[in-house]
Amino acid sequence: MTELKVDSDPADLGFDADRLGRIDTHFARYVDNGLLPGWLAVISRQGKIAYVGSSGLRDVEAGLPVEPDTRWRIFSMTKPITSVAAMMLYEQGLFQLTDPISHWLPEFAEPRVFTKGSSLRPVTEPATEPIRVWHLLTHTAGLTYGFHNAGPVDALYRAQGYEWGTPPGLDLAACSQAWAKLPLVFQPGSEWNYSVATDVLGRLVEVVSGKPLDEFFSAAIFEPLGMTETAFWTEDKDRLAAMYVPTPGTGKIVRNDAFGAVGAARPDCLSGGGGLVSTAADYHRFTQMLLRGGELDGVRVLGPRTVELMASNHLPGHVDLEAYGRPLFAEMPFDGHGFGLGFSVLEDPIKAKTLASAGEFAWGGAASTAFWVDPDEDLTAMFFTQLLPSSTYPLRQHLRQLVYQALVG
Repeated sequence: MTELKVDSDPADLGFDADRLGRIDTHFARYVDNGLLPGWLAVISRQGKIAYVGSSGLRDVEAGLPVEPDTRWRIFSMTKPITSVAAMMLYEQGLFQLTDPISHWLPEFAEPRVFTKGSSLRPVTEPATEPIRVWHLLTHTAGLTYGFHNAGPVDALYRAQGYEWGTPPGLDLAACSQAWAKLPLVFQPGSEWNYSVATDVLGRLVEVVSGKPLDEFFSAAIFEPLGMTETAFWTEDKDRLAAMYVPTPGTGKIVRNDAFGAVGAARPDCLSGGGGLVSTAADYHRFTQMLLRGGELDGVRVLGPRTVELMASNHLPGHVDLEAYGRPLFAEMPFDGHGFGLGFSVLEDPIKAKTLASAGEFAWGGAASTAFWVDPDEDLTAMFFTQLLPSSTYPLRQHLRQLVYQALVG
């Protein structure tokens, strides 16, 4: 395992060490108040680690502390990895971003779009535009999530077992075929909606590469980058953090072993949208590769122009998610943020009311994990905990405040 520790004086990297200490104080308060089980944060600049902090327990009931090698369910932080995998295949000339996905996934040859009615009597019309590869990468395909609970199409997803997971016994190919039979919530390319699009993208990776998603990830990304402890499940249960949810009313954490079963055994469906377990050290290597334009320690995963394209806002007219997206749950705020090929992209820090830099790209996971890459400041940040859902507290916004207020040079 790559050792995760501060390897430079924070002052040499432009940080005030005392101000960085506010991160510990702030998040320890969450633990002390029973609102988080435990947490770990890592801040890097110029390729050096300026801060590693943690407090609390990875398993409250067993009294096991958060440690540098704790394994976390990263849920939707899987999505950027799947997006990188797809863009690696794009770089090999195996598809164009504008290609209809039905070239490889024929189940999507004739999508239909919900227009009115209920989940029991939906009225649909043919899609006027095929679902294209870039629609999957940008969540503009018209797919959705059952857990949005926003309308009849979401109800159709839930009725078929697609709420926070997938039905037992169905692999990724079967799930892709099931999603293709459900109506889209809008015409492809016309809006933004957080969805199973990245799972479908993972299936596209399987078909185009000829390999199961776990094998492609391992051979193309994890092994070359030295991400030795990232996978769709782990046999090391002791290091896998327990999962918690807030108690209604008090917010105090309570253990949830149903969600905690994720990552403890090989899943039927290899979810490119949310299935991976990882460590802070492993995901740090992934963020450093992105910050360096696709290369780390002499290993090039992507070309720099590809990373730049991924980290650009692809919403038409450079609008933000508030203007183009549906007002539903997502892993980041909408104001001032656009969306690229697998990441949110900060377009307007003033509109977003944040200290972060324009051009920052980021995403998070349902259990309140998060990361961002700030090319302007040559900076990356990561936060790990296991509290579902991620909308419970503004942990990511707090971390941004605390990181950037400590950046003084």
